[in-house]
Amino acid sequence: MRAVLFDLDGTLMDHDAARVFGLSAHVATLMPGLPGDELTRLDEEWQRLEALHYDEYAAGRISFQEQRRRRVRGLHDALGRPAPSAAAADAWFAGYLGHYREAWRAFDDVLPALAALAQAFPGAALGIVTNGEGEAQRAKLAAIGVAERFPVVVASSEAGVSKPAAEIFALACEQLGVAPHEAAHVGDRLDLDAHGAAAAGLRGIWLDRPRSGDAAPGVTTIATLHELPDALAA
Repeated sequence: MRAVLFDLDGTLMDHDAARVFGLSAHVATLMPGLPGDELTRLDEEWQRLEALHYDEYAAGRISFQEQRRRRVRGLHDALGRPAPSAAAADAWFAGYLGHYREAWRAFDDVLPALAALAQAFPGAALGIVTNGEGEAQRAKLAAIGVAERFPVVVASSEAGVSKPAAEIFALACEQLGVAPHEAAHVGDRLDLDAHGAAAAGLRGIWLDRPRSGDAAPGVTTIATLHELPDALAA
């Protein structure tokens, strides 16, 4: 094992917690006094809209800005409000984004796992493979205090291809100077991360933080990054 690649959102950074905080803080500025059950409903809808439209962006069907606008319009629809213009949707999302950024944090297991990984596999190269905009994803890595650990960051916006396509994993391996079979990729999405990496010739490792218990043939499953060094050594 000469290299270990990581996904970012949901793997290293607690995106869900940041999303919940960002939406609740932003909505509170726009609709103060909103009941808790209504805020919960909006968060569930915001999560659904993100999954739907971000995957459309990752698949190359819409632009990064358009997926943001569709999410905002979808939330307005859930509130029974008219769809905002493109400019108004952009402004709404910018307000949300400011609160979302305030809550960027690494999961508690990230730094201990990286230290244990360095001890178990001295000299192993580290990299990031992420479906997203390169500038924003690098800002997240800096904010959570791990940017210097990852000399290679391959973002779909810059690579021109997204996970689970084999090409994006191959590009990361090329930049790290390793063959795919000498690398592993760790991520919280079974389809995009673990299966995508395995199909590209890497060792696919699924980080199942919720401990769903879902079957994942052909890949290694862990519930926390604390388990990663032993999983790689097995």
